[in-house]
Amino acid sequence: MGALFLATIGGIALVLWLLIFARLMLSWFDPMGRSPVAAFLLQVTEPILAPVRNLLPRTGMLDLSGFVVLIILGFIMKTAL
Repeated sequence: MGALFLATIGGIALVLWLLIFARLMLSWFDPMGRSPVAAFLLQVTEPILAPVRNLLPRTGMLDLSGFVVLIILGFIMKTAL
């Protein structure tokens, strides 16, 4: 694969990683998503997190889908860059 393609994939993975990490951190301060930033993060990251959430076993109130996606994106960034 070309270096430009791998750099693009790595860059996209990095941006997604940052957005999901921001959502995880923001969930401690604004769990209902009332601020415009929280609403944006919910809207952008939910299509990525929802399928993973459906694959994972139910853990009550603890949602591990964000952590799983961060690990996967970290692996993608490590291999692409």
